Amino acid sequence: MRFPRITVEADKMGGVPCILGLRMPVATVMAMVAEGMTTEEILREHPSLEADNIREALQFAAEAVRSPRPARR
Repeated sequence: MRFPRITVEADKMGGVPCILGLRMPVATVMAMVAEGMTTEEILREHPSLEADNIREALQFAAEAVRSPRPARR
């Protein structure tokens, strides 16, 4: 799956996945959702975001936890 609204760049924000064009990590969006904020509340608090940014951040996070990770040793 492709995520055109999410960017991961080693030289920006330490390589943390962020919303494209914003210095907002996907994890920040996930934290707001986990705290129970609605899309409307998030957009009101962060007017530079769009509903599609939030939706894609959720899809990105879901894909990240679905993907197998190498076993730790």
